[in-house]
Amino acid sequence: MPGYPRGLYFGTRVGSRNTAGRSDWERYWENSIDVPGVETELLGELARETGVYLAIGVVERDREFSRGTLYNSIVYIGPDGNVLGKHRKLVPTGSERLLWGQGDGSTLTVIDTPFGRIGGLICWENYMPLARTAMYAQGIDIFITPTADARDTWQATIQHIACEGRCFVISCNQFVTKDTYPTDLACYDDIRQDPDILCRGGSAIVGPLGEYIVEPLYNQEGILIANLDLSLVTQSRYDFDVVGHYSRPDVFQLIVNRQKQDIVRVSKMDE
Repeated sequence: MPGYPRGLYFGTRVGSRNTAGRSDWERYWENSIDVPGVETELLGELARETGVYLAIGVVERDREFSRGTLYNSIVYIGPDGNVLGKHRKLVPTGSERLLWGQGDGSTLTVIDTPFGRIGGLICWENYMPLARTAMYAQGIDIFITPTADARDTWQATIQHIACEGRCFVISCNQFVTKDTYPTDLACYDDIRQDPDILCRGGSAIVGPLGEYIVEPLYNQEGILIANLDLSLVTQSRYDFDVVGHYSRPDVFQLIVNRQKQDIVRVSKMDE
C-alpha cells in the first residue's frame, strides 16, 4: 500500500505535466486500495486475530465513478474484521492537490468503541478550526491525527488539540528514508540528492490536558504503547467543554453538511 510520496514532483510544473510523471502517478494509482476491498479484508483478518480496533492511513481509489481520482483516507476496522468507516481528507495541502481529490462531510467519521469514541483528521486538516469543531461535536474521546509534518510546530498542534477538545490525541507521524523508495521510479531523480532521512517522524500520544503520555519518537521506526485512562477525559472537561458548557450557541453556530456529494445522480422517471 503506497504511503505519502514525500519529495516526488510527478513531472509537474505550472502549466505542464510530463509523460514520466503520468507513468509514476499511474503506478501510484495501481498500488492504491479500494475501500472496502481485498486489502481491507486482509487488514480485517489481522484486526480479528489480534482483537484490536485498527485505524490506518491509506491511499484510496475512487471506483464508484472513475479510474482517475485518489483520496488520502483513514480507514477504521473493528475487532470483528469489518470496516466501520472511513475519512477522506477534506483539503489536500499544496501540491498534494495534484494527487488527491477532496473529501466531503459524509466521512467526518467517529466510531463508538468500549474505549470511547474514536475519530480523526489528517495532517493539516487539523489546522481547520471548524473541522475540529465538527469532530468535537460528535463526542470524540480519542483523536487520531496521522501526519507527515515532522516540524516542532506539529507537536504544539497536537497538544493544542488535546487541550481544546479535552481528548487524548494519538499522532502517527511519517518516518521515511530514501532507501524505501523504488529506484526504478521515473521521477526518482526528484529525491536523489535529498538527505537519507526524508521525514524524521515525531509520533506521540498526548493526554486531555496537553501533557505527553508518550514523548515524540524521532529518526527511527517504532511502536508507541500506552494505557489511556478515559476517566481523565471526563475530569478534564470539568472546567472546559468546548462544545458543552464552554460554547456560546447564541453567538457562534457551525453548520456541517454531512451529505455525500455525488457528481452523478440518477433519478427514475415516473412511469
